[in-house]
Amino acid sequence: MNDKKKKPQKLKARLPRGFVDRSAADIRAVDGMVVKIREVYERYGFDPVETPLFEYTDALGKFLPDSDRPNEGVFSLKDDDEQWMSLRYDLTAPLARHVAENFNEIQLPYRTFRAGWVFRNEKPGPGRFRQFMQFDADTVGAAGVQADAEMCMMMADTMEALGLAGQFVVRVNNRKVFDGVLDGIGLAGDDNAGRRLTVLRAIDKLDKFGLDGVKLLLGEGRKDESGDFTKGAGLGPDQIASVLAYLAQDGYQPTSDLYAQGMSELDQIETLVRAAGYGDDRIKIDPSVIRGLEYYTGPVFEAELTFPVTNEKGESVVFGSVGGGGRYDGLVSRFMGQPVPATGFSIGVSRLMTALKNLGKLGQEEVLAPVVVCVMDRDIDSLGRYQRFTQALRHAGIRAEMYQGNKKNFGDQLKYADRRGAPLAIIQGGDEREQGVVQIKDLIEGKRLSGEIEDNATWREARVAQVSVPEAELVDKVREMLEAQKQDRDRAAG
Repeated sequence: MNDKKKKPQKLKARLPRGFVDRSAADIRAVDGMVVKIREVYERYGFDPVETPLFEYTDALGKFLPDSDRPNEGVFSLKDDDEQWMSLRYDLTAPLARHVAENFNEIQLPYRTFRAGWVFRNEKPGPGRFRQFMQFDADTVGAAGVQADAEMCMMMADTMEALGLAGQFVVRVNNRKVFDGVLDGIGLAGDDNAGRRLTVLRAIDKLDKFGLDGVKLLLGEGRKDESGDFTKGAGLGPDQIASVLAYLAQDGYQPTSDLYAQGMSELDQIETLVRAAGYGDDRIKIDPSVIRGLEYYTGPVFEAELTFPVTNEKGESVVFGSVGGGGRYDGLVSRFMGQPVPATGFSIGVSRLMTALKNLGKLGQEEVLAPVVVCVMDRDIDSLGRYQRFTQALRHAGIRAEMYQGNKKNFGDQLKYADRRGAPLAIIQGGDEREQGVVQIKDLIEGKRLSGEIEDNATWREARVAQVSVPEAELVDKVREMLEAQKQDRDRAAG
């Protein structure tokens, strides 16, 4: 019998499906985008608010985009008081709860924005994640279509602030228009609510699957490349033909008061945005815009990027939607028992970041790596002196770090600085300390010159890009050398 204890099995490091780790470059890119988006929202007179990641599940409602998944498309847990809570799937439903809960203290119209992570318990796939960031703006308490027109203009201004002028269009429709179409094919009333939602979600995938794919989803259903089957709306041939005729804009117009009201509102929005100087190259009326969430009650809009990108199959496709929204007059009212009009839009920050990367509009602002202060001696007095140098640089607004690793070899510390991309290394050994000086090594220039020097003698004579300065002049000299490096970079880029 073997009495040897089994080694405990090593835990496997693995990322949950549909989630991603973010790099420093991605975090900085998103931070930069958020600043630009926020500046536009602030300019329009919107103020920030923040709601928590969790809401009570019943507050989120049954407006989810993937209702056939477990937990109705959300991640849920039960609190210690036996109440179900869910991670928010968007930022709109939590805002509706916030407004209703604080209605007596809120000044209407309430104009607010917020950015944050949202979570969808959906099947992950290429470019489709279970956690992603949105940035929303909403006006609550304004019933007129001028509030919807303003949302479209703010969305256009935001795209331009992100450097996308001429490469986007904000497409606008009205849910009343399409509801009139659905009424005309016999899908009116509460009994058909589920089928109407299935039809909405099918048409919302028009840019992804094309007319043929939408036709399958309007009928019995569609099987994707992985073999997964999505059940369709079960419409008959004549019903499908009417919906497709509407999408094709071939003159199909149902005789419905709801349809006529929706078209009138679209005409008003178009008049308002044209009067403000926005042509149809920026804001365009488009009957194919549906939006897949059920809570929209009036105008709906999407910001679509119009430039081509290469997808995972190597095909050239239009990038598509990076944000959208619309009027949701019933969402706050669920809590209030009285009508509360609201409209807003949401930018998919994570998706938009991918688009800007494709255009080369992100990562242009170089983040300079820190100056590295080398540790030549490890007695406490020396460590204190190195720390003083580091703090002096930091207090002067210069990124700096004192080497904290275990390597005592000076060459290894320089290798570390090189891998970090450090522009300069600060060196002070015993000899320099007695003289009250420090050595500053220009690692960028040193790297360039090392390719030009062929032998050690020449190297020693050149004292490659290394200068000695009194301790008191350290900060000024570092600033001067960093500025010289910047000018070199600017010349190379120019």
